[in-house]
Amino acid sequence: MIESLINVFKIPELRRKILFTILIIFVYRLGTYLPIPGTDGNYLENLIAREQAETGAGGGIAEYLKFIAKITGGSFQPFLFALGIMPYISASIILQLLTHAVPSLEKLSKEGESGRKKINEYTRYITLLLCVIQAAFIVNTNTFGAGGWRSDNVSQVMYFLVSVTAMSAGTVFLMWLGELVDDYGIGNGISLIIMAGIVDRLPAVAGYVRENATFEFLSFQASEKIGIETLFLIIVMFVAVVIGVVLITQAQRRIPIQQAKHTRGRRTYGGQRQYLPLRVNQAGVIPVIFASSLLYLPMFLFGKLAEMASGSWAGGVLREVAEAFGYGNAIHQLIYVALIFVFCYFWTAITFRPAEMADNLRDWGTFIPGMRPGRRTAEYIERVMNRITYVGSAFLAIIAIVPSVVSQMLQVPMLMAGFLGGTSLLIIVSVALDVVQRIESHLIMRHYEGFLAEGRVRGRR
Repeated sequence: MIESLINVFKIPELRRKILFTILIIFVYRLGTYLPIPGTDGNYLENLIAREQAETGAGGGIAEYLKFIAKITGGSFQPFLFALGIMPYISASIILQLLTHAVPSLEKLSKEGESGRKKINEYTRYITLLLCVIQAAFIVNTNTFGAGGWRSDNVSQVMYFLVSVTAMSAGTVFLMWLGELVDDYGIGNGISLIIMAGIVDRLPAVAGYVRENATFEFLSFQASEKIGIETLFLIIVMFVAVVIGVVLITQAQRRIPIQQAKHTRGRRTYGGQRQYLPLRVNQAGVIPVIFASSLLYLPMFLFGKLAEMASGSWAGGVLREVAEAFGYGNAIHQLIYVALIFVFCYFWTAITFRPAEMADNLRDWGTFIPGMRPGRRTAEYIERVMNRITYVGSAFLAIIAIVPSVVSQMLQVPMLMAGFLGGTSLLIIVSVALDVVQRIESHLIMRHYEGFLAEGRVRGRR
């Protein structure tokens, strides 16, 4: 491993890519703590104090904003990159759904490089529109009234316009940084920006462990201190979960395919036996994001209705319903798992097209042994994908509920248990695997060994 790391910096091109990527991440983290002009200084001081005192998760809309900030690298506070990269992610998902629903966009996506550039242009326009809408909503909520972001010597209208412009420009600037990493750096730029925002919370976790860990055996008792047995169990679980995420993320279901033989003159071509790889986790982290976002809506809605009907029997019922949807409760977890399964199959059905794949196999002169080309092949591929999607959905559901279960069982805050699973760990592992594989490609291309002696990082088959 050490020799491979040394070889990485021996290659001039790869060294420049890595150093450029580190520089872009540094610029991103610098802008994350750059306040919007006109923000009250006392508010920033109080914000720092709250962040230092915070050790667990909240509830309602505040917890939802923390979740979105966690998976996008934003903060939803008066800083330049407050929105993070979430508007771009939302625009990409919207356009991907529209590509499969609108024939003109579907035709455009099949036009090669020119079509891809046009779709990227549409994505940027939608991103800018979403930036303005989200920034206006957030700034309006935190500007007007007591205790807001605005300084007393700045007018409300001016601060509103400056904040919306700054937040929107910050997200557009992040898009540009991501494209720079794609062109001149290593890895996917947008994914690296998201990962950097998540990893930034690791020092807070380390500080909490340093202040509250003890070398005494507390037998998992409810205490402000973390016993040595709890700390050891958390470390073991973290390693086990990371190994499981790597295996399932890289896991494939290989369908054997046979190339048809054809004769030209005295020579016979084709006849090779190959494999058609199908990913077990075809939907990636999208179902977890959709399910989490959707589950916060009823909690927020019923909470607001309970406030409006406070003092009556209906208000008490609505409050109990809102608490039932609260993070960590049994009803919340059951609905969470069900939504993950639903969105896994939904996203796979939209993005995975067995009929088109079967037509491509037939056009290439390739077939699945025992299956007639065309409709029968498409039905077989769809049946196999439905089966492995069930396994991928179960894996995502387990990973998603691990943090809350560990937090309740071991009496540790979500700040610490959040890195044992959920969206954060999935994003970190996926992005890290992508970067490692790209670095390995550069090493192997120049006749160096990769990070693993047995070959590349692989999953289950």
